[in-house]
Amino acid sequence: MDAEREVLDVLARNAREDIDDIAAQTGFDAAAVAEAIDALEADNVVHGYQAVVDWDRVDEGKIRALVEINVELDRETGYEQVADRIAKFPAVDALHLVSGDYDFAVEVLGETMQDVSRFISEQVAPMPEVTQTVTHYIMETYKDGGIRFEDGDDDDRLSVSP
Repeated sequence: MDAEREVLDVLARNAREDIDDIAAQTGFDAAAVAEAIDALEADNVVHGYQAVVDWDRVDEGKIRALVEINVELDRETGYEQVADRIAKFPAVDALHLVSGDYDFAVEVLGETMQDVSRFISEQVAPMPEVTQTVTHYIMETYKDGGIRFEDGDDDDRLSVSP
């Protein structure tokens, strides 16, 4: 395995690791790790570093929804063009072309359910290629970005009374 792939694996688990720690975990020297990170960023393999936030634990959390979008393409318009237009909206957190019963899976963030609903009905649904949208509001998140969200109560034992 090359240095870039090993460094990428460590960064994917924890992007806050410093270069010396990554070097110790991978067996490469710090200069090679720094060079690998620079190359990954320059080649647009690594696009940024983000915190995985449990919005349920924030007083004024965000509403998150998964939106299925079906489109009908014409000769001049492809999936790439539709994706470019959808991806430009700040409310769109993630956008995927998928196989199955719909074409795009979109993660949308908003302050309220009404914000998300308004965004879909006023910005996405009116696009000429969009034929159908189905919105699923996320009620609870148990794992995100590979990180398990737990309530902190690890004691699953039943209480015993005499």
